Amino acid sequence: MPEVSDSLLLEMRGISKAFPGVQALDGVPFRLRRGEVHGLMGENGAGKSTLIKVLTGVYRRDAGEITLDGVPVHPTSPQHAEAVGISTVYQEVNLIPHLSVAENVCLGRQPTRLGMIRWRAIRRRAEAALDKLGLALDVSRQLSSYSIAIQQMVAIARALDVRAKLLVLDEPTSSLDEKEVAELFAAVARLRERGLGIIFITHFLDQVYRVSDRITVLRNGGFVGEYETKDLPRIELIGRMIGKDPSAIAADGERRPSAGAAAAGEALVHVDGLRRRGSVGPLTMTIHRGEVVALAGLLGSGRTEAARLLFGIDRPDGGQIRVTGRPERIRSPRRAIRLGFAFTPEDRRYAGIIPNLSVRENIVLALQASRGTWRTLSRKRQVEIAGRFIEALDIKTPGPEQPIANLSGGNQQKVLLARWLATEPRLLILDEPTRGIDVGAKAEIEGLIARLREQGMAILFISSELEEVVRDSQRVVVLRDRAQIGELVGGAISEQAILHLIAGQETGGGDVR
Repeated sequence: MPEVSDSLLLEMRGISKAFPGVQALDGVPFRLRRGEVHGLMGENGAGKSTLIKVLTGVYRRDAGEITLDGVPVHPTSPQHAEAVGISTVYQEVNLIPHLSVAENVCLGRQPTRLGMIRWRAIRRRAEAALDKLGLALDVSRQLSSYSIAIQQMVAIARALDVRAKLLVLDEPTSSLDEKEVAELFAAVARLRERGLGIIFITHFLDQVYRVSDRITVLRNGGFVGEYETKDLPRIELIGRMIGKDPSAIAADGERRPSAGAAAAGEALVHVDGLRRRGSVGPLTMTIHRGEVVALAGLLGSGRTEAARLLFGIDRPDGGQIRVTGRPERIRSPRRAIRLGFAFTPEDRRYAGIIPNLSVRENIVLALQASRGTWRTLSRKRQVEIAGRFIEALDIKTPGPEQPIANLSGGNQQKVLLARWLATEPRLLILDEPTRGIDVGAKAEIEGLIARLREQGMAILFISSELEEVVRDSQRVVVLRDRAQIGELVGGAISEQAILHLIAGQETGGGDVR
C-alpha cells in the first residue's frame, strides 16, 4: 500500500451519546488521515453505529467535538453531512432499482436549465463518478440489470458525486462473493490513492486486515484503542473486541464437569456441506441426542445464518440435511417444526415474543400452530400447559394472563423456551438465549439447558459469551467470516482454543477437527 498521509482529515474528540438507560458512547475519540482506510471494529453494542450516526448527523452528540479538515463541523442531518463532505454507503443498497444508473447517481441533485432536467449532463456526471472507481458502465441502463456488486459501486459513485472528502463504508461486502469483494477493494484502493479518507466497518477479520491501514476498537460504548493494522495480531484484535487478554486465558480447567465428553446418543441431525451464497459457507456437523453443539465465532461469522438454514427460514443453495439418517428438504419453519425442531431467535423482542399477548398465549403459540387451524387447544388446556411451564421454569409472573411485555428480559426468555418445549422438540436451536438478561436468569437458563441435554434432547447453542460456550457444550463448531474453520470436541474445548481458531492460528493439540 502507498504511504498514508500524516495529515489529519477527521478528528472526533470526547464523543458521548446517551439514550434512556444506555450510555451508547462515553468520551470516544476517533482520527482519520487523508488517503487512509481505517477499520472500525467491535462486537454488538460496541458503539460503532452510534459513532457513525453522530458523524453523519443522524444523532446529535451530547458532548465532544468534530473537526473536518481542521474546521469544526456540526452535522445536523445526513444531507448536511454530505454538504460538508461526509458520505456514507450502507450495507443495503439504498438506491432505486427501476431507475437508470445515471438517475441514481444524481438523484435529488439533477442539473436543470429553465426548469428542465439536463439528461446529457446527468449522464456525464454519472460517468465521471464511476470513472473514479475504474468503472465504465452504460449509465442509461436500469440499475437492477446489474449485479449487487455493481449496484454497491453505483452507491459509492453517488457518494462521490457530492465531492466527498470522507467516505464511510458500513458493511459494504455483506452480500458480495469473493470476486465481487475483490472488485470493490480495487475501487477502494483507487479512492485511497486519490487522498480520500475511508472509514471501513466490517465484521470480517480477513477483510479488515486486507484493506485497512489502521484499526480503532470500541467495546461497550468505550474506546479500547487505535492500532496500526500491521502491528496488531489477529488474536490481540479479537481479545480487545471481546474484552479478553488472550495470553491470560488458561487452556485448562475452564470446563464444567457435566460438560466433559461428547454425547453417546444416536445422531439426530447430520448437516453436510450446507451453504447459502452471501450467508454462510459449507457447513458440516453432526448433532447427537443428549448433546449440546455450540456455534462459536465473532459477530458476522455466520452463526445465526446457519441456524436459519437449519430451521428453514432461509433456503440453502447446496448441501444436505439428514434427520435420523433420512435426507430432508427443510424449506420452511413449518417443515422444521414437523421434524421436531424448535428455534428461539436472537432478537426476542422483535422476532420472538408477541408483546401484546399474554404469557399463556405466547406459551401455546407454537403448539397451536403445529396443530393447524381446525385442531384448536381449548382455553382449559392452554391454562394447564401455561401453568405447568410457569412452574417448571420458575417464570416470575403474577399469572398466565399477564402481558408478556411486562415481564423482565430473563422471564421473557423463559416464556420463549416454554413455547418451544411445549411442542416436545427433538432439536432445540438456541440463538443467544442469555443475551440481555441478569446473572441469575442466565444461570437458570444454563441449568435448564443441562437438564434438557441429560433428558436426551439435542441442542444447537449459539452464544457470544465464550465462557458459556465452554461451560455448556460437548462439541464446538467454530466459524469465521461465514465459513466453518474447525471443530473442537470434549476436553479440547477451551476459550483459548476457540480464540486461536477464530484468529487462524494452531491450537496446540487436542481433539480438533
